[in-house]
Amino acid sequence: MVVLSFENLATIRHYVSETKCKWPVVSDQNRELYHGYGMGPARLRHLWGLSTWTAYLREFRKGMIPRIPVADTFQQGGDVLIDANGIVQSIYVGEGPGDRPAVGDVIAVRRTMK
Repeated sequence: MVVLSFENLATIRHYVSETKCKWPVVSDQNRELYHGYGMGPARLRHLWGLSTWTAYLREFRKGMIPRIPVADTFQQGGDVLIDANGIVQSIYVGEGPGDRPAVGDVIAVRRTMK
């Protein structure tokens, strides 16, 4: 598992410290990998759509207050699963910050990979 970010190294270090992320985090400040996997700018309606508000509500219920973003909130994110041979098995491009596949769906794809 690898986490990809377009942030600078200082911001990534803070993220790892804050989230206790156990996976390697790679910086793609030029966003070449993002664009290569079809992750471009999100549309405004996706940034503040139902999935975003639902994600914020879910975090609020856990006692976590969303912070004002300082990063490029228009950059789409997603999930890419690559097998041990370097072959892309699945790409999911999120429309906005709250749009991610269900964890069970990601695990199901992972289980089919050799």
